[in-house]
Amino acid sequence: MALPTRYNPFRQVSLLDPLVDLDDLFRGLGARSLSRGYEKTLEMHMDVHEDDKAYRINVDVPGVKKEDIDVSVEGNQVTITAEVKREQSRDKEKEVHSERFYGKASRSFSLPSDVDSGKSEARYDGGVLSLTLPKKGNSESRHLSIN
Repeated sequence: MALPTRYNPFRQVSLLDPLVDLDDLFRGLGARSLSRGYEKTLEMHMDVHEDDKAYRINVDVPGVKKEDIDVSVEGNQVTITAEVKREQSRDKEKEVHSERFYGKASRSFSLPSDVDSGKSEARYDGGVLSLTLPKKGNSESRHLSIN
């Protein structure tokens, strides 16, 4: 006896990805992919941790050389910029398919309090950028008495 299944009218729609279907069509014709420009982004996923003295941030920046990463801190605003340089193709080689990102990407975010940029530290190891951003001592909240 077969178990009844629930009908989901959106199941077929979720399985349909028009760009992938068009890619398959064009791939068969030897043409370039239509969605090729949409696939290529450098995603910088991050984790932010906070204690009383500092913010500790780990950012995934895979495939980027240390010298091609720039971090700027101004007040509570942090901006991370990374550039992935494309390898030069050899003279006789033709690129058949490419999914790897190349170019410049950046990510900016605000922290709840100002950062002491003079004491901030950055390390890069194994594709992970680790930032230690101490909080400014003067940016603590102050309770005002009402007269």
